[in-house]
Amino acid sequence: MAFKRVCSLDDLWEGEMESFEVDGQEVLLVWPEGGDLKSFQASCPHQDIPLVEGQFDGKVLICRAHLWQFDACSGKGINPGDCALAQYPVRIEGNEVFVDAEGIKPLFAHT
Repeated sequence: MAFKRVCSLDDLWEGEMESFEVDGQEVLLVWPEGGDLKSFQASCPHQDIPLVEGQFDGKVLICRAHLWQFDACSGKGINPGDCALAQYPVRIEGNEVFVDAEGIKPLFAHT
């Protein structure tokens, strides 16, 4: 595994999301309310729209383009339910956040 530092815990709070670059690949850090920090592909699997431009209510990610919805704890599609976001391992050491994007490619879905 090739974990890379992406930010500190002070850069992202519970209920927020932000995109970062890891080894030339955009990843989305999402901190669900009451959950653990997660990292997913940064673009919607529908039409490659940056998810950071959408909405996050603390539990659900919503793409701005066609309102596709994803569970922020699992990355699984809610609407539609037959899609998902690629997830990257996250490690927290002290106050630093590390993500391993090596070998994991973004997923794409039907249009």
